[in-house]
Amino acid sequence: MIRHLLSAADLSRSDATLLLDTTEEMLRLTEGRSVKKLPTLRGRTVVNLFFEDSTRTRTSFELAAKRLSADVINFSAKGSSVSKGESLKDTALTLAAMGADGVVVRHSASGAPYRLASSGWIDARVLNAGDGTHEHPTQALLDAFTMRRHLGDLDGRKIVIVGDVLHGRVARSNVILLNTLGARVTLVAPPTLLPLGVENWPCDVSYHLDPVLPDADAVMMLRVQRERMNAAFFPSAREYSRRYGLDARRFGLLSDEAIVLHPGPMNRGMEITADVADSERSVIVEQVSNGVCVRMAALYLMLAGADETADDVHEGAA
Repeated sequence: MIRHLLSAADLSRSDATLLLDTTEEMLRLTEGRSVKKLPTLRGRTVVNLFFEDSTRTRTSFELAAKRLSADVINFSAKGSSVSKGESLKDTALTLAAMGADGVVVRHSASGAPYRLASSGWIDARVLNAGDGTHEHPTQALLDAFTMRRHLGDLDGRKIVIVGDVLHGRVARSNVILLNTLGARVTLVAPPTLLPLGVENWPCDVSYHLDPVLPDADAVMMLRVQRERMNAAFFPSAREYSRRYGLDARRFGLLSDEAIVLHPGPMNRGMEITADVADSERSVIVEQVSNGVCVRMAALYLMLAGADETADDVHEGAA
């Protein structure tokens, strides 16, 4: 297993499969138990280092670490020395002095987790919880895990990802990981919401949603990143919804086995209508619960040792 998890591209197919298999074991061991804690990371310290607000992701990582019996320190840039001018290096040296074994980093600047991992400032394992518009590897892992539970092996499966690819980090990580797992990905968005160089990504690109839906095994709707926008990328919210929103009519174009995903939080009525989001084939709530187990698997494999397998988790929980 890799030392740091900074990008979905860091994962080979065997690495990704090991992570998904270990997630399955984590889910099995904690599902239905009154006490969900496992002793596997007892004595280890995990720091959640968040320079950018994200209650959902931070809470998910915190819960994952605590379920593995790790000691958890939540470090928010707001109200800390960082807001007073402390550098990333100074913060890293402070964490090193605290004896951090793992650091979960979320930062508004693309590449910040890589800088922390490669700088030599800290010896801890670094896990990227989202950096700028770059990547969010554990989100891609939980999405892939959710798809695999419903669709089986993802090799050859057709996955459609729709929406704001330009400002989000979820699409890039998903394209990379799903391609590694053998899936065929199609990005659908207006030209203004696609990044430069997208033609070099391992996926197809379409400006039209309806034609790609009948063959899709899964459709992932991306949130329109309104807070990151400073220009008009489409005429209006109504126009965006009309051309790229997943409504009841478009939902009817999907096969009966196709599933619907959304990394959240949703703009209901814009990229997805309420009836589709709440339908039986929507796995959006399941994505959230799977996120904890995916992050448990990542922390376990990075901090407990690469030579241990998913079977060792069961032995540790016995």
